[in-house]
Amino acid sequence: MLRSMYSGISGLKNFQTKLDVVANNIANVNTYGYKKSRITFKDAISQTIATASEGTETTAGTRQRGGTNPIQVGLGMEIGSIDTVFTEGSLQTTGRILDLAISGGDSYFVVSDDEQIYYTRAGNFYLDNDGYLVTADGYLVRGYDDSNPDQPGAPIRIEIDDDFAGFSIAPDGRVIIQKNDGTLDDSQVIVLAIFNNPEGLSKVGGNLFVESQNSGAPSYGTAGDTFGTINSGKLEMSNVDLTEEFTEMIVAQRAFQSNARIITTSDEILQELVNLKR
Repeated sequence: MLRSMYSGISGLKNFQTKLDVVANNIANVNTYGYKKSRITFKDAISQTIATASEGTETTAGTRQRGGTNPIQVGLGMEIGSIDTVFTEGSLQTTGRILDLAISGGDSYFVVSDDEQIYYTRAGNFYLDNDGYLVTADGYLVRGYDDSNPDQPGAPIRIEIDDDFAGFSIAPDGRVIIQKNDGTLDDSQVIVLAIFNNPEGLSKVGGNLFVESQNSGAPSYGTAGDTFGTINSGKLEMSNVDLTEEFTEMIVAQRAFQSNARIITTSDEILQELVNLKR
């Protein structure tokens, strides 16, 4: 009897976690570059009541008794994984030069502060008072260094001085600065990073990821081929599908109710057993 009650409790706990995951996805439906999460389940350990047995034969080779299958009772369920789904979100046109979106590749922008390198798909960038390209939280957007391709290069900087006439960002990530005399400076290129296992990246908030032991080390490069294309004037939207999330929410809600019913039914049967003593 207690087995059924504890199985129901495991269902309540884990489907509550599923609702937490679904709610977070829905909350981030309009978050630029957000990658939705999904939860999977697995059955818990099973209690073996009887083990399997093989058939027996007589000395003459005649089948005497057939084999039997194991008899086991499951003890509920548990969380198998909570994954990040890295499918590409749709692109929204903004017309703003510093809004950048990666299309056609599983790469990431590389940003950093004094202590850590981060990776992001959210390309809503800005210029600070010194002309550095930064995120909304002030993280510096890094460039590509031909002389040291194993590490991100120096931060991208657009110096706005008396000779400055304008700038643009090419699909290959080149930052093209135009001077008043008509000359162009395209020496800076935005670096991108790819991973062998992007699903192994760890979320740290603020649309940022950090590498983990299971993601592998990043490979740095520039837009094109494997790394995809940088689209200026566009932003990658969240890859959350509201229809799918609301469906998952209904499924989780009904499963939660069913597991709660298991607990109340087990309690009623226990109460009947207690009443037998009267």
